Amino acid sequence: MNIRQYEEKDRKTVIALWNQCGLVAPQNDPHKDIDRKLKVDADLFLVGVVDNELVATVMGGYEGHRGWINYLAVSPDHQRKGYGQAIMKAVERLIIAKGCPKINLQVRNTNQTVIAFYNAIGYGNDQVVSLGKRFENDN
Repeated sequence: MNIRQYEEKDRKTVIALWNQCGLVAPQNDPHKDIDRKLKVDADLFLVGVVDNELVATVMGGYEGHRGWINYLAVSPDHQRKGYGQAIMKAVERLIIAKGCPKINLQVRNTNQTVIAFYNAIGYGNDQVVSLGKRFENDN
């Protein structure tokens, strides 16, 4: 898999992949999420390509204290081939290079398959409660 930075030509395919993987929630507009990401650390928005087909994505972030992972997706037809682990390693290297000491991520507690994936690559449950406050309704 070739891993590279997101390009605008990828937008339609990226959003289709996110939908296919069940990552698009009603409260999140994927176009707005992409637009916002491109304004902050666009170099941490990666895609994975196999045989000219975009099969994986990840959005990384670092705000000076903790790194974050969003929108990790691997096409169902390409899962269990090491692509998720490879694109995570790539974004982790970039985040660490910015000086980040720890990466956080959020997974819905009902998504046990994804939790098992993250556990297998070294992420653990920090035993914290994730709280949020929405300032914009993306619907």
